[in-house]
This record gives sequence, structure tokens and C-alpha cells, in this order.
Amino acid sequence: MTEIRSMNQLTSAYEQYKQMLATRLGTVVDDETIMILVCGGTGCHASESEKIVKNFESMISKHHQEGKVFASISGCFGFCEKGPIVKIFPENVFYVQVKPEDVEEIFEQHIMNGNKVTRLLYEDPILKEKKETSEDISFYKLQQRVALRNCGLINPEKIEEYIATGGYQAIGKILSGMTPQQVIAEMLASGLRGRGGAGFPTGKKWEFASKYENDEKFIICNADEGDPGAFMDRSIMEGDSHSVIEGMTIAGFAIGAHQGYVYIRAEYPLAVRRLEIAIDQARQYGLLGKNILGSGFDFDIAIRLGAGAFVCGEETALIHSLQGMRGEPATKPPFPAESGLWNKPTIVNNVETLANVPVVFTKGADWFSNIGTKTSKGTKVFALAGKVNNVGLVEVPMGTTLREIIFEIGGGIKGGAQFKAAQTGGPSGGCIPSQYLDTPIDYESLASIGSMMGSGGMIVMSEHDCMVNIARFYMEFIVEESCGRCAPCRIGNKRMLEILTAITEGRGTEADLDELQALSETIIDTSLCGLGQTAPNPVLSTMKYFMDEYRAHVIEKRCPAGVCQKLLKYEIVSEKCIGCTSCARGCPVSCISGSVKQVHTIDQSKCIKCGACMTRCKFGAVVRN
Repeated sequence: MTEIRSMNQLTSAYEQYKQMLATRLGTVVDDETIMILVCGGTGCHASESEKIVKNFESMISKHHQEGKVFASISGCFGFCEKGPIVKIFPENVFYVQVKPEDVEEIFEQHIMNGNKVTRLLYEDPILKEKKETSEDISFYKLQQRVALRNCGLINPEKIEEYIATGGYQAIGKILSGMTPQQVIAEMLASGLRGRGGAGFPTGKKWEFASKYENDEKFIICNADEGDPGAFMDRSIMEGDSHSVIEGMTIAGFAIGAHQGYVYIRAEYPLAVRRLEIAIDQARQYGLLGKNILGSGFDFDIAIRLGAGAFVCGEETALIHSLQGMRGEPATKPPFPAESGLWNKPTIVNNVETLANVPVVFTKGADWFSNIGTKTSKGTKVFALAGKVNNVGLVEVPMGTTLREIIFEIGGGIKGGAQFKAAQTGGPSGGCIPSQYLDTPIDYESLASIGSMMGSGGMIVMSEHDCMVNIARFYMEFIVEESCGRCAPCRIGNKRMLEILTAITEGRGTEADLDELQALSETIIDTSLCGLGQTAPNPVLSTMKYFMDEYRAHVIEKRCPAGVCQKLLKYEIVSEKCIGCTSCARGCPVSCISGSVKQVHTIDQSKCIKCGACMTRCKFGAVVRN
């Protein structure tokens, strides 16, 4: 490993490694090299993707294909519903749900004999056709990968492959002739806004910090991704840590900082390991540390592990935690750009924001700003989850509609059920009903309908979900994760959870609905930090768009979706009951009576709504209302 001490050396390394990567991916004309990439994201990693790579390596050795066939781990391909995924270049063949025991068949049939293993190809659920390449799969057709540009393309543990894709060219360009003011001007021109949730212009934040004179300044990468169902930042760190390192270095140069910190939750062990590898490699190459590229600019990065507190996603709480204090938000102003870590000017950008930064300088601010909408530039990564067929990581241009994401990329609702709502923005976001499916995804549009962009979680719900219970779930999360510093969040949200719990258990009143509304407005107006101020959003949005469900719970003591257990009622249909006694024998509280070959009945006063009777009945005689 040779240190790179000038832009000329960086350019030379780029050309060398570009040729190497092109050869491995089969993009060199007449080259017969075969590259096998195996998804190494957390989901696929848990499904033995590393063993799949080792099995391929064993087959390469067995068939004496060293130097002709390569097998490597890569970052997340995004299509998590179908993992583990194996991609074979140069044909770009896309195999799904591959198991370690499938490797021999793939190698013998495809690699050695050129016959694709049809059973492992993706099958379009509507057309019932097998698709050979990712370009043929609807999940990928509307996507545009910018932040995720290298995930699923390079080995995240090899800096050479990042350099081969143009990595570190941006910082090389900047250190070879740009001033900090020019860097900030380019960021402002790009229109890149923070991807952590608030959407504040990145260039403007850097500009603020650059104006404050101080002996020390800091760059912090916020990798404390805490939203339920969200895994955007984790996947970038696992698949392309160098893009974040380069983005932090550029930010450091722009504001005059020489030290950066990545604050990442300890629950992300794979991301932490790959980040550690990337930082060590960047130091060895001279791309972190003293006198980077011979420019005289010094910048280094350290990792700090968080304990998984949701509130530490808020920048001032994160800073307190990083300093070894309790993770609680601070009042603002002053903002961290003026007085942050150890009271020094500090920039806090999230992972996805920083991953976009190098692209702004390699492709230009104009290129970046031409993607997206007038006020929301670039792309956005979403973790698409819930009752959708194609669960996974999605990156689309800003302005793409909810309908396109859910029904074209996501493949529609599981089991052919009806779409009910999409929850965006995590616990601080809102639930968006079907009448807004054609809403473009951008900061202002989502805010106008009672939701928010957030960090990028998108949970899809069907007709089988209870919106009152959904609101209760998010409020339960907020109460559990509240730092407790301010009374509106500490007490108000707990009271809201108590009311929602009572409603889902059939103890709610109409007065409770008014109290929920009043509490929500008070908490929004008086909470200390942004997390508290947005905590009532799931409640307010579900009350706005699904008030009929709230009224059914309160007035009729009924859960229309059949989810809230204490509002369920199990009954036996006399016309279908044959008196087999199976339901009675399976009831844990003996609330079912009836003789053999006689119609049975359920004592509703004793029934605990467990559903065991319905599960045991083979004749469909037990129904749930």
C-alpha cells in the first residue's frame, strides 16, 4: 500500500484501479474475466452471505479458475426482500434468495457451462416471467443511485475499489486549487439539503460555521439512525464508508476543521467494523491525517459509539453524548455551528448528506441540482418496509410520487390487500392516506399533508392495519425514548399514550379525542427539541384522516381492522359447528361449552380473545368480529 501524496499520484492510482475494477466487472472489451458479487449488507450477512463467498472461492480453487473468476462481498443491493443476492458480471445476471448450498450449482452450470440457473432468477409476480438482470426488474427501474452509487458495486473493505470509481477525486480537486469559500459556494449552488430530517441547506450550515473564528472546529457525522424500520445510513456505512469519509474531509476543509467524529450506534457492528477498516486504509494511503495530498491540510476522523438512544439523533443531544454527558437536547441558539462540541464551532451532518457531497464536486453542482424539484434537489434514500411486496432500500429523485414508490418500485401491497396509509419520517412523521398517493416526495409537499421527510423511513400499511394502534405504537416508542428533560414531552406524551391505550382496549371516551387534540397542540408548541415538537404527528395525522376508526373504537367499542385484541369478539357460527369439541379442548380459560355433536357457544365474559378456538377449528365455524 503506497501513500498518495499528490494529485498526480491520486490520478495515477485512479487510472490503475479503474482498469482493475473494469476488468473484474467485465466492462473491458473482449475480456473473459468473471466477477461474482455477493450482497454483504446486514440482512444478507445474517443469511450467510460470507459463507456464500467462501463457497464460491472453494469452487474457484476446485476448478482451477484463479485469475479468471473472482468472488467478493459487496454493499447492499437494496432488494432486501429477495436476499441474499448474487450478481455475476459481465452478464449482469441477478440471482435471488441464494443459499450456501446453491453455490455449487451456480458455479457448475453458469460459470463453467454458461447455463443460467433459472430457479434462482427473479420472477415478476404479475407477469410470472423470469428476469435475468437487475435492469429488467421493476424494483430498480425508477431508481437513481447517487448516495448509494457504490453499494452493490464495490467491495467496501477495499479502498482501491472506491478509488477506482472516482473516489477521493473530489477532495483531490478541492485541495489542488479551490478555496474554502469556493467549496461552500459550490455546495450552496447544488441545493443539497440535510438528509437527516430537517432539510436545512448543507452549504448554508457550512457557511455559518466558516464565519466563526476559533482555534478549533469540528465535523460530526450523525450515524445514530434510530427510526423504527430505517436502515439507510447503516447500509451506506456498510457498503461505502469511504464516501462518508471523503464528504467529512471536504466539510472539514470548507469550515477550517481538522478533526471529525462519526457518532454511530453500537447496534451496528458490521457498519462499525467496515468504517474502522475504511478509516485505517485512508490513513495508510495518506488520504486522512497530516498534509493530505501534499496540500498542507490536516484532517482525521475518530469513531464514537452511541448506546442507541433515539434522542441522540438530535444534534445537541448527540454532542452532549459525545462529550460523555447525558444525551439531552440543549436550547438553541446558540446553534452548534457557533458553539457545539466543547463550545467550538461544529457541523453535524448525517450519513446520507455526507455521501452526496463528493458527487457534487466530481459531477458539478449543476448536475446535482438538475435532479429533483425546484426546492428539493437530488435524490432521497428510503427504507421501504411494511405491507409491501418489495421490501428494501430505495433511492429515487426528489419529486417521485408515493404511488410510484409503493406500487411500481414496491410492487404493491402484500396479498393483494388494499393500501391504507404510508408512514414517513419515523416516529416524528405522519400517516399519509390513499388520497395523497400522487403527492411528490419533497420536503414541502410532505409537510403540507401533515407528514415529513425525516431520515427516510417509509412504512406501508394495508387495510388490515389499525390506525389507532399504529398511533399508539409510535407514541409508545416516543415515551420509551424521551430523554425526560422537558415536561411537555416527559409528561404530555405519556398521557397521550395512556389515552391511546385506553381507546384500543375499549375504555376510551369521546372526551379523550378532544384531549388528544389539545395535548398534541400543547406538546408541539412547548417541547424543547425537534423530536418532542414532532412527537404528536402520528396521532394528529391518524385523527385527521382516520377519525372514523377512532370513533369506532370509542363509540362502538369495535376495531374495524380486527387488530386491537380487547375489542375482538369470537363467535361460533351454528350452521358450521359440528360439535367436534376441538375448540373447547384448546381454550385456555374453558369459556367454550357444548356437548359432542352439539353446537358450541362462547362465554364472552370469560373469553380472553386469544384466538386459540379459531386456530383449532377446521370447519370455519369460529369467526372473529
